[in-house]
Amino acid sequence: MRNLPGLHTMRCVAFVNEEAPFFFRGDMGSLRYARAARLRGDRIRLMLSLEMLGYYRNEPGTQTYPPLLRYFYPSSGNFIGFVSNLRSAQQLRWLTNAFQASSDFPLQSAALPWWVPGVALSNHSSFWREGYPAVMVTDTAYLRNPHYHTAHAVPATLDYGRMAAVTLGLAASVASLAPTPAGPGMR
Repeated sequence: MRNLPGLHTMRCVAFVNEEAPFFFRGDMGSLRYARAARLRGDRIRLMLSLEMLGYYRNEPGTQTYPPLLRYFYPSSGNFIGFVSNLRSAQQLRWLTNAFQASSDFPLQSAALPWWVPGVALSNHSSFWREGYPAVMVTDTAYLRNPHYHTAHAVPATLDYGRMAAVTLGLAASVASLAPTPAGPGMR
């Protein structure tokens, strides 16, 4: 992605202190970054948070949801989820449309209030707090993966083929959204 022609800067950032006891507190790395960006006046068009991308199951009953959402989404954990708050719904549409144009990997998406359980549980929420648009891309973590945050969360439990497909789809999506002299990118 480094060689993409574009009119905007793209940053790949790894944040520290995303877990308890730092989550939602001043020492959370993404919150410090987002606050500093706001103070600098950075114009962030989209923060894309990659939160757990490698656990997939095809069997029915392998995917759970926060209350009420189970009536609208599949019971098999074989998709990648794109989640935003309501203010980032337009960027969510841009990203999911770009992903679907570049990949046949199954996806589900939702723009939800931040207070729905699980919706704000990653680094993207720090950017929401500072007024920036952000989308989380996730395999839904604890809502699917029984090994999440346990001693059994080992590399052998991940599906590297599907993780690679998601990675390639996301790279193509981001590339297609980047404005160039030849086209507008995200509007």
